[in-house]
Amino acid sequence: MTATRSPGPALAVVGATGAAGAALLRILSTRADLWSSTRLIASSRSAGRRMAVRGAETEVLALTEDAFDGLGAGDVALFLTPAAVSARWAPVAVARGVAVVDQSAAFREDPDVPLVVPEINGYAARVRPRGIVAGPDCVTAAMMAAVGALHAELTLAELTVSSYQAAGAAGRAGTDVLRRQLAAVAGAELGEQPGDVRRAVGEDTGPFAAPLALNVVPWSGELREGGWSSHELAIRAESRRILGLPALPVSVTCVQVPVVTGHSLTVRARFASAADPARAREVLEAAPGVVLVDDPAAGEFPTPADAAGTDPAWVGRLRGSLDDPRSLEFFVCADNLRRGAALNGAQIAELIARECA
Repeated sequence: MTATRSPGPALAVVGATGAAGAALLRILSTRADLWSSTRLIASSRSAGRRMAVRGAETEVLALTEDAFDGLGAGDVALFLTPAAVSARWAPVAVARGVAVVDQSAAFREDPDVPLVVPEINGYAARVRPRGIVAGPDCVTAAMMAAVGALHAELTLAELTVSSYQAAGAAGRAGTDVLRRQLAAVAGAELGEQPGDVRRAVGEDTGPFAAPLALNVVPWSGELREGGWSSHELAIRAESRRILGLPALPVSVTCVQVPVVTGHSLTVRARFASAADPARAREVLEAAPGVVLVDDPAAGEFPTPADAAGTDPAWVGRLRGSLDDPRSLEFFVCADNLRRGAALNGAQIAELIARECA
């Protein structure tokens, strides 16, 4: 545990040694320090490892009940862990009086757990019937600052989204298999795909439904009724909850792409009345958590390479629909680890910390 820096609540980071945990520690070093101490917790195989928190070396504790000793009311535990881990250990922290912020899927569908993107519905974090606040899926988080800002101005009536998801969202397994596949097909010639790509990588598809190198895979999640995937339905449900629009028509198609870091989305948003692209640009330029990069004539539009390692959602290709004056179309990119998980969790934790200030 680090030495006390200033009065205030303690922060426990559960999953500190994972990719999202490492991103969180980098983010904390750039933000106001609201925490009296920061405690790092991870699996037993990482116990004893030392990591820097704002320049101070901190020993990682094993995830056991003892790891939460000394924490209580007013303190916050931020979980950047798989859903099974969060489901098991978040109630342990809550039993100590600790407020939990969980970025996994464990509690996103629970009506007694608010689902929060701070730029859009940060107020919802104040009411925590189970002592837990959830963050959305990284794809939902990538688009929500932009979509929410436009909804506040124009009143959203319908949402159609296609996601282009980075391999890194599947963790090290995703990035490792992509690198192996890229090496296997590095000499592929024009016209040799897709059959030769499949032969080159064999059964080595990792967490993806098909080879990802030199390919795109229009699937993410488990099969659900009607041919939809569980991931597509989750993004639909999360968007409705965060925007407070339980009947909003939402259609999502999830696509995996051979990018290491950075989710991208095409968004068609239909509003209650005519939508002026010029006014929408003004809204997005002023929206917290959004950077507008939109000058196609100069070759300026966002790509996942631009978004990687940054905190905002990058928005471009904003245009009015060719056939519907009530619709806008645009492109969004965001770092799936930072914007999609670590930053969202850090911001929620800070909202809770300020309740006690």
